[in-house]
Order: sequence, then C-alpha cells, then structure tokens
Amino acid sequence: MLVECGDSILKVRPSIAPDWLSAFDFVSFQPGSSLRGSCMSDSQILPVAVPAPGLTQGQRVAYIFTAPSKTFEDIKQGHKSWWLPFLIFVIVGYIFFAVVYTKIGMQQVVDNQIHMNPAQEEKLAQAPPEQRAMSAKVSLYITEGVFIANPLFLLGGLALMSLGLLGTINFGFGGKAKFGSIFSVWMYAALPSLIKTILGIAVIYAGTAPESFNIKNFAPTNLGAFLNPMDTNKALYSLASSMDIITIWTLVLLGMGTAIVAGVKRSSGYVAVFGWWAIFIIIGVGIAAITG
Repeated sequence: MLVECGDSILKVRPSIAPDWLSAFDFVSFQPGSSLRGSCMSDSQILPVAVPAPGLTQGQRVAYIFTAPSKTFEDIKQGHKSWWLPFLIFVIVGYIFFAVVYTKIGMQQVVDNQIHMNPAQEEKLAQAPPEQRAMSAKVSLYITEGVFIANPLFLLGGLALMSLGLLGTINFGFGGKAKFGSIFSVWMYAALPSLIKTILGIAVIYAGTAPESFNIKNFAPTNLGAFLNPMDTNKALYSLASSMDIITIWTLVLLGMGTAIVAGVKRSSGYVAVFGWWAIFIIIGVGIAAITG
C-alpha cells in the first residue's frame, strides 16, 4: 500500500501481512487504525536490498582458464547466457574449415579417410567406375556439409549430452540442476577445445603433408596422434586417441561445473562426467575392434 506523508509517498503493509514482506516495509500499522501522527524520518527508512550484478560473458570466458569456479558459481546464480562462447566456437570452427579447405583440400580429406579404412578402400576398388565416382561425390558433400552445419551439430550435441548429464546428476546423485544451467556449463567447459583447433591450424601451416592429414585426429594432444593409424591395432588406436589432454581438461571443468550448479559434492560431479566418458570409450573401442 502507498500512503502520502507530506511531500513523500511511503510504502506500508498491514501487520497481518506475511513476514517475507518485511524486507520491503517502511511503516507498519494495524487494520482500521489511523496513520495520523508524525512521519518516519529519513534515517528510519530501510533501503531495499539490490542483488549484486553477475559477471559479464567475457569475464566468464576468461575465468574458465583462470578461476573456473567463479564462472560456474555465476551460472548457478542464474546468469546462464552462452551466446559468446558459442560465437567463438563458430568463428574458430569456420577458420579451421577455411584452412583445411585451402591447404589440404576436402577431396583429399575424404580420400585419406577411405585409405585409413582398408575394407572400405578395397570395396570401392572393386566397384564400377560410375559407382566409385558417385560414392566419392556423396562422401565429399557429406564432409563439407558437416563442416558447414557445425554450429547446428554443436547445439544439438550439447543439448543431448546435457540431458544425459542432467538425468545422471539429479536422479543418480540427488542434484537440483536445471537444463539451462547444465547446458551453459557445457558451453563454457568446452572452451579449452579451442586450443586443440588452434593447434590443428598450426600443424597444417607447419607443413603437414596433405596425404597424412587425419581429420579425426588433427592435433598432437593425445597418444593416438603419435601412432600410425594404418599400422596400429584399431582398438588400441581408438583407446590411445581417447587419452586426450584437452578432453580430460574439459571433463574436469564439466564435472566441477555440474557439481556446483547441482548443489552436490565435487566428487559426484566427477563420477557422473567421467563415468559417461568411460562408457563412450568402451563403445568406441568395441566398435573399432569389430570393424577393424
């Protein structure tokens, strides 16, 4: 209720109002009583508490590399915007695409992938020329399409992984996370992967041979990058490629952020995240063993 008091307007409430309104009270009175009398002095008026502003997106991006818990605590407070890291991913991703397109060639990328799969290479060699040409064209279009539509794949992939992690941390560990918070944590926690992309660009400009370029493992951040995929057991190569320092860094951040926004122990966040990672590694190694 607003009440005029001289030249001022005061906010009052009946005494029967709930206690949580008291933070906004200036005057209290009994129902039916008069407000006659002297008004409260300025020194008696209590200011309304104003919540502290959150971090900017630029600060959250910077803190991921210096003080990641500050970024995740800010997300927990409700500041879930993620368009800046997404924009950075898109820009760096298209720069990488341009470098691969101009320095390696998309057809060479496709040919390299076929060459690393002897069974597929032999099957194509036995096919009629028209079928080989059509297969090569389709593979080229798919590869280029994946690069061009990478932002959509990024959003879709993070959404699916966020759903899986949300269910795990909430139902498996008693967390109270929301989808938007987990999605935002994913977007920021994945920022170290930009280092891998930048390293890949550096490797290409350093003079790597187009015939040896592997689009699935283009940067020396894992054990598989130092193995020859043609001479190494496929299952072993898959396992070695999974031991990626950037991936592990990302997972540590993801576990930390998930625990913070869900309100659970750090160990619970790490178990949830690295548990899913172990499952994906087992599946990948199993597929490689079967197909290799």
